[in-house]
Amino acid sequence: MDQADKLRNIIKANQVAQQNTARVITVTSGKGGVGKSNVAINLAVQFKNAGKRVIIFDADFGLANIEVMFGAIPKHSLADLIYQGASIRDVITWGPMGIGFISGGSGIAGMGNLSRDHLDYLIRNLSELDTMSDVIIIDTAAGISEAVLEFLVASREILLVTTPEPTSITDSYSLLKALNLHSKFNKDETKVKVITNKVETTEEGKQLYSKLSAVVNRYLKMRMEFLGVVPYDNALVKAVMQQSPVSISNPQTKAAKAFTDIADTLMDIPHTETVYRRGMSGFFANILAGRKYS
Repeated sequence: MDQADKLRNIIKANQVAQQNTARVITVTSGKGGVGKSNVAINLAVQFKNAGKRVIIFDADFGLANIEVMFGAIPKHSLADLIYQGASIRDVITWGPMGIGFISGGSGIAGMGNLSRDHLDYLIRNLSELDTMSDVIIIDTAAGISEAVLEFLVASREILLVTTPEPTSITDSYSLLKALNLHSKFNKDETKVKVITNKVETTEEGKQLYSKLSAVVNRYLKMRMEFLGVVPYDNALVKAVMQQSPVSISNPQTKAAKAFTDIADTLMDIPHTETVYRRGMSGFFANILAGRKYS
């Protein structure tokens, strides 16, 4: 039995008692400054408003955007769970409205050196998230680093945030190209959904998606879906300065209403569409697959 088989057995053993797994949604972007973390946080608020239990996993190790926007400083990170014996409940920080978030810290970088005992402990704890949440939102770093790509190829539902800036459009394409070339990317099982942010009108957002989609379809043979538009809104900028999501501080604004519409679309999945759910332990199993463990 190779290491990948052992990993799969650990996942199966920890999921036997679980009838349901959380829906894992990964939010990403080709470059920084496009509002990716704002999208992640405000969608979390909207899911919470709809009665869902939500946890955000902050996988942007260089920038602590989630904790800054929530105005809540975490005492622990994933590294404490992996190396210090903390439990999953210890590393969850509870923000506004009872939305939890987990700081990845430097924990992910060292996962390739985990012993089998550490791996088993990690997976067992991550499996608990499926009993604690209905939706887990992964907020990746921006760009096309290997760490970002590993999170994306582990995902089955990716939200790509882009803006009308030419650099944002080209970097979005570069990210999709790198993803498409990755050996572990499953084009058939992965759904990429595009959010156009900071646009002046809905029509501008739709045209932006159409242009990006046309190029992606032609050169990458990838299918994408248009998820929605978030208009440029000064209220959102002020909310960031106040360290409070605009969906909480000013829910009647254009941006907040746009996040409501996008969340409603995500929750209103047609019966013919299947979201492939493996929960958080399955998500990390895909990241860890192929690595060597002692």
